[in-house]
Amino acid sequence: MTGTPPGRPPVAAVPTGAVPVPDLVRSVLPGRRLDPVWRNEAGGLTWRTDDAGPARHVKWTPHGAAALDIPAEAGRLRWLAGRVVVPEVVAVEHDDGGTVLVTATLPGRSAVDPRWLAAPEVAVTAVGRGLRAFHDALPVEGCPFSWTAEHRLARLRPDVPAEVRARLGDVPDVDHLVVAHGDACMPNTLLDDDGRPAAHVDVGALGLADRWADLAVASWSTAWNVGPGYEDLLLEAYGVERDDARVAYYRELWDASP
Repeated sequence: MTGTPPGRPPVAAVPTGAVPVPDLVRSVLPGRRLDPVWRNEAGGLTWRTDDAGPARHVKWTPHGAAALDIPAEAGRLRWLAGRVVVPEVVAVEHDDGGTVLVTATLPGRSAVDPRWLAAPEVAVTAVGRGLRAFHDALPVEGCPFSWTAEHRLARLRPDVPAEVRARLGDVPDVDHLVVAHGDACMPNTLLDDDGRPAAHVDVGALGLADRWADLAVASWSTAWNVGPGYEDLLLEAYGVERDDARVAYYRELWDASP
């Protein structure tokens, strides 16, 4: 994501300056030029390469980054294949320093690409419509993954205050159960050249949840990425009226999660 909610340091962004490439990353795509495109909050890095062979994205995470489980993401990508448009898994490798996921690069640009930041209404509308299509396309029955509030409550950050834990223990009734994206922030929707939702990326937390687990964060991310005033546009594009209680709950849960 670009930008972070209150309480988290704003460290997720396009890397600047020299970015060391781990030996594992070089070994999976030997001889290829690697252009860094993202650094996340847990120290993980993503590169893109499109020279001398098929275009690929390479995501690397250091060992100990509990919030970034590459084998889990690879399993989710394989489950999603043929159901919605997501990157194809090419390889998963690991060494003593970390784990790497290689995926086929998809056409399209992130909703926070400069082209779409210059047209925020188009980008926000596409993210809302894309999230609705994602939820509608995926079968709840048979989904082997969980992202329910109860599942997440067992994995809160250790520094979360007792009063926050107590509030979060009062879980709202499920409005509508879906296969949730798990990180539906704006950067994780790709748009085609006409500004329509084209694909989704970064699905490592995907699982069954109330749709508001995604909607609360997707709408919140409009403020981090394009500024205030766009939350209702995203919800309108999705096709739902704002539910303040569920929005507040799932944002607090997001901020308390790893």
